[in-house]
Amino acid sequence: MTAPAIPVLETGRLRLEPPAAAHFPAWRAFYTSAEGTARRGGTPKSERDAWMLLAADIGHWALRGFGIWAVTEAAGGRVLGACGLWHPAGWPRHELTWWLLPEARGQGFATEASRAAIGFGYDRLGLDPVETHMQDDNLPARRLAARLGGRVIARETFPDGRARDVFALPHPARAEDAA
Repeated sequence: MTAPAIPVLETGRLRLEPPAAAHFPAWRAFYTSAEGTARRGGTPKSERDAWMLLAADIGHWALRGFGIWAVTEAAGGRVLGACGLWHPAGWPRHELTWWLLPEARGQGFATEASRAAIGFGYDRLGLDPVETHMQDDNLPARRLAARLGGRVIARETFPDGRARDVFALPHPARAEDAA
């Protein structure tokens, strides 16, 4: 059995491309940083653990048929972070997830990449709704969910024991029509 080809998504400024070993410096920079991992409810990882997380992101595509893309600038190819749809074993459902390196934050890249991933979830995977789950203290992520037109549809305790709000995220085309 061969793994499905990972599609490339392009937006006005970004390219969402298959994660690969060449993206490891960005994964290492993010996951070994206290600032980066704090927003994701964890502690800094070792370089080895960052490598394992990249490997898991690559493997998720083969196991689920969808996953996380490396987010790069369309012009120049600089790696900015990652974004995509994630559904690990034991987790109740899929969710939109993303992270950006500090120098890429505050420029609308997370919004742009997330819209592309959400559109993929609706159009290519048939998900309805596309969800994201977030902890109460992750204010930047909550602001992004609001920019994406997300609305809270439930409050759940997840397998890691943490309570999170579940946001339904509309198809980007429908969200723009409603705005």
